[in-house]
Amino acid sequence: MAHYAVLDENNIVVDVFAGNDEGYENTDWEQWYSNHLNQTVKRTSCHMLAGIHSEGGEPFRKNYAGLGYSYDENLDAFIPPKFYQSWILNEETCQWNAPSIKPEGKYIWDEQSVSWIMDPRYV
Repeated sequence: MAHYAVLDENNIVVDVFAGNDEGYENTDWEQWYSNHLNQTVKRTSCHMLAGIHSEGGEPFRKNYAGLGYSYDENLDAFIPPKFYQSWILNEETCQWNAPSIKPEGKYIWDEQSVSWIMDPRYV
């Protein structure tokens, strides 16, 4: 069973559903669902995270699409929402990374200082 993401006019994922496997009945299911729904539909894989297929299969569109994710046509990838303005997109994984490496221990990101700070729950 394949999964498909429905995109709005800004390439934001507004729905994800299970559908027919590609190749079934010699049909291009992305195109078929797009025509049927009158919206752009892209196949996604529930086995994908950060460009790695969890079962060792062929990498496909970097990440499993979720509601609010965006689809980047140039990267042919689903990208999660950006939670912090300062974070940078890693185009290899299509994940957002902090501008500095997280220190060992219980740190959280502080966008105001644009740095990792000790989690106040553990101070």
